[in-house]
Amino acid sequence: MSQQAEFEQIAEDVKKVKAKPTDQELLDLYGLYKQATVGDVNTERPGMLDFKGKAKWDAWNSQKGIPKEEAMSSYITLGKKIISKYGL
Repeated sequence: MSQQAEFEQIAEDVKKVKAKPTDQELLDLYGLYKQATVGDVNTERPGMLDFKGKAKWDAWNSQKGIPKEEAMSSYITLGKKIISKYGL
């Protein structure tokens, strides 16, 4: 299985875990996913009252500079850890 195919499979599987991962795990997944699919953050940081948007933007921005392939690999590793922790 190619890294891209495994990445896409993990991205689908992680949505189906039995219990909700912690907010930090979700933010880490989000940041790695965006870095792997889009690259460095390319939008303005959301406004003061958009707490969820700011947290997601910060998670993505924390991955800045990581090559897409490396972000994809880290996402796969974290996704597998979450899937084994919470089950499908």
